[in-house]
Amino acid sequence: MASPTAPRRRSARDPTVARPTTALDRPAGDRSMWPWEHLAVGYLAYAVVGRLVWREPPTGTTAAAVAVGTQFPDLVDKPLGWWLGVLPGGTTLAHSLLTAVPLSLAVLVVGAAAGRERPALAFVVGYLSHLPGDVLYPVVLGGDAKLWFLLWPLRAAPGDGPDHTVPYVLALAEQFLGFLATPLGAAYLTAELLLLALAGWVWTLDGRPGLAWLLPRPDRAENC
Repeated sequence: MASPTAPRRRSARDPTVARPTTALDRPAGDRSMWPWEHLAVGYLAYAVVGRLVWREPPTGTTAAAVAVGTQFPDLVDKPLGWWLGVLPGGTTLAHSLLTAVPLSLAVLVVGAAAGRERPALAFVVGYLSHLPGDVLYPVVLGGDAKLWFLLWPLRAAPGDGPDHTVPYVLALAEQFLGFLATPLGAAYLTAELLLLALAGWVWTLDGRPGLAWLLPRPDRAENC
């Protein structure tokens, strides 16, 4: 007598399987900040912290460190969640306080041991400034504060990452442009331009640190 055939396990990609919502299925108020917004907020934060701790403006090295720190959570989570499908979305592992706090402490300890306290602190300030930005950004777009990722994986992600990354990013950009055409979007755009102008003004007052790394010229060497 033949043994009964085990039921075939259906993949999450199977169209007959009800799939969890993706980030694009959720309202516009459940989005994350754009990279340039994170950079502006992080630079302003370190410009204040650097003056309080070291009594000096950012240097080329610390400006580069804070820039990397502001993008670090997305550089980890977006490829793993959107491209490789290892994580359930683009704001999980590196956005969680369960990762951010111990990693930040480790960076500070290693930086102190290596005599690189300033860039270590700059990276940590940039990194930690990223998280409240993503928490509060949905409020700016008319939604609720996004708190679940701060305790991931103790708090589950509300949906999966995208099936196809490039169309997803293009759809996000299209949705964002549509949002800018609304009255709330116009107010948001005004606030964003003011934020970027403020960050650019402070960066200029600080001597445009890091510019010589991008456009190496002898007369800009002192800015590093």
